[in-house]
Amino acid sequence: MARVKTVDRGTVIAPSEGRGDVRRSVGLREVAQAAGVSTATVSRAINNPDVVSADLRERIAVAVEQLGWVPDGAARALSTRRSQTIGAVFPALSIGDFAHATQAIQSELSQAGYTLLLACSEYDPDLELRQVRKFVERGVDGLILVGQAHHPELVPLLRRRDMPFVNTFVYDSQTHGTCVGPDNRKALMMMTDHLADLGHVRFGVIAQSTRNNDRASARLDGVRDALASRGLAVRPQHFAMGEWSIADGRRLLRSLWQTDPKPTAIICGNAHLAVGAVLEALAMGLRLPADLSIVGYDDIEIMSHLPVPVTTVRVPGAEIGRIAAQVLTARLEGRDCAVSFEAEAELVIRASSGPPPLD
Repeated sequence: MARVKTVDRGTVIAPSEGRGDVRRSVGLREVAQAAGVSTATVSRAINNPDVVSADLRERIAVAVEQLGWVPDGAARALSTRRSQTIGAVFPALSIGDFAHATQAIQSELSQAGYTLLLACSEYDPDLELRQVRKFVERGVDGLILVGQAHHPELVPLLRRRDMPFVNTFVYDSQTHGTCVGPDNRKALMMMTDHLADLGHVRFGVIAQSTRNNDRASARLDGVRDALASRGLAVRPQHFAMGEWSIADGRRLLRSLWQTDPKPTAIICGNAHLAVGAVLEALAMGLRLPADLSIVGYDDIEIMSHLPVPVTTVRVPGAEIGRIAAQVLTARLEGRDCAVSFEAEAELVIRASSGPPPLD
């Protein structure tokens, strides 16, 4: 059995003459000799390519390719005290804007020379804390989180470790510079005002669960505050709560439609609830928006392709991801980063909303 020997931060598998493959060590010194440069130049080309001329980078790249050298990340982290990795903990990974943000974060970090490590907390603060601890133990350089409501031990842990982090999908002027995203309260006030301006006074809400979710809580505050400013409120029988589920949206729409008087407009707390509500309303024979207006939050692709396209609040998930990655890498590298921390939400008006029916 071939032995593996590692020196100077790297190994390579190379064929030997007259017998099967064996492993021989190739390190920084061999790359430098092949490229005709010093080991310090090779190190700079790997760790800080911008300080090395294009000609030298090309010569070193050719030597690296010919020798098949792979830098040893652990050794490099030991010498630079940086792992070039960023951890991100999202409540869910397959849902609309979180998926868009993840792709954008990975793309932005890759261009900056960082690797993304990803975890899913399932809206569980204890699980989120455990995942953050694991990332910290593994030496990530920084963290991207969602929302500002975390386990009480999480932020003190990061501060003790002097670990840079940024919260996403939330914006609060009182914590400016630590969060990137929309003002969730303001976004739902905008949607509620739009419906009220159309003449609606009987509002239903199919809310997303606020359990461990400060963004969902802020969106509910936005609905209530916008209505209160007009002397209106959601009646108790017109309020229901679900999760990230089309099935929940269907079930809760049918429940709200059995009330008397019936709501003329229903605001859904996320895209899946809105899709479910629209599908169930159509299955029940309701005309949208002649009999009922239904609106949502977030804008997944199917919302514009339903038989009645859904009015919604569009959150720029990919932009949030890109900005979060830019802010974090700039802080790690001691650079200024001129970005807008508040990612404005957009009201997208489609066919599912209109004036209330005439009584």
